[in-house]
Amino acid sequence: MKSIDEVSDDFEERLLGDFQGHPDPGLLVESLRDPASWTAPLKSMSVADPQVVATLAERAGPTLRWIAGHGVRFERLATAFLTTSTTRLMPVGGGLALVEALTAAAERLGVAFHHETTARELLRAEGRVVGVRTSRGELRGRVVLACGGFEGNAELMARYHGRGGRLTRPVARGGHYNKGEGLLMALDAGAATAGDFAYFHAEPVDPRSGVAEAAIFSFPYGILVNRDGRRFTDEAPGPVDAWYERVARKIHAQPDGIGYAIFDAASADVPNLSAAVRTDQPAVTADTLDGLAARLEIPADALAETVAAYNGACPDGGFRPLETDGLATGGLVPPKSNWARPIEKAPFHAYPIIASNVFTFGGLKTGDRAEVLDTDGAPIPGLYAAGELTGMYYTNYTGSTSVLRGAVFGRIAGTEAAGA
Repeated sequence: MKSIDEVSDDFEERLLGDFQGHPDPGLLVESLRDPASWTAPLKSMSVADPQVVATLAERAGPTLRWIAGHGVRFERLATAFLTTSTTRLMPVGGGLALVEALTAAAERLGVAFHHETTARELLRAEGRVVGVRTSRGELRGRVVLACGGFEGNAELMARYHGRGGRLTRPVARGGHYNKGEGLLMALDAGAATAGDFAYFHAEPVDPRSGVAEAAIFSFPYGILVNRDGRRFTDEAPGPVDAWYERVARKIHAQPDGIGYAIFDAASADVPNLSAAVRTDQPAVTADTLDGLAARLEIPADALAETVAAYNGACPDGGFRPLETDGLATGGLVPPKSNWARPIEKAPFHAYPIIASNVFTFGGLKTGDRAEVLDTDGAPIPGLYAAGELTGMYYTNYTGSTSVLRGAVFGRIAGTEAAGA
């Protein structure tokens, strides 16, 4: 967001430009015509819907103003990203502030909350959704599904991610409650899908830590090696906020889904580097690379060879840690595109990193009025959805858009369900 009232200039371009595979160009040409003339394959096609993205952009400002009207303030707060590609507005007090303010407003309006109650099945009659069957009985009325993805369901993670589903975990403890019930209920009712079911929003975290979002965003200033002691990716292709997810995916693809960020004593001159390290666990330290390899249980000879090759490819030049400085390796595969300085000054330290699952990408296909669409591309009467349960992302998450889409389409869904 450029401001509370205006999205960034490239907002829609980023969401619609996300690589979505190779969809049928004939159907995409058809999408330029009046939506009323679209065929069922186009209406239910798993691609980002321009109308949905346009509605998100159009309604973002009014939705944030509406939330602010309930007492939540939005400001440009400091983040763990030392280099950035865009501006971000965040609620003061984080997500908890949103939950507390909007829950209090709902309670004042007489909304009843049923805690420790799990929805099991959508109730249907004459082609409409008329309620839900829960672990504590039936609730009748129009239904808005807003229960997150399926990162907390081991069976669904294995179904859509194979063995890789076992090599990740929810980024915070609350993610374990996201069991995918809403997805399964809607699919059983004939819902269409969107988003890439084989991907999730990946964030690099320290697997030793049990705190929420124990992120390691400092890796661009060191090197990343796998359990074999070998580098496997460009650690610094650009600003960390724009690239951490793609780097985390490369970590996830390594043996046992783990990598190690290796640093030397020179990293201490990176301003505010500690802000980019959110783990509550100390770094693994040693006075020698051999000692560090032993503590990490990776081959010492391979790590020494990797570091020597990297050091030999590092250039002379000015190191500018708070901007993409172009200080790149030469003749090294894979390269390091920025902040390439030798790893040579003791003591050495490292952090283990895995790709945590912030939320799953695959979800329900919805229209611009938040109605869930069926496999013919028609709205399922009485059924709406919002948030991470809906599919919008395919290859790379556009930063700061997930909570925003949940707020925008959650408000639309509530309005539509109440007034339908």
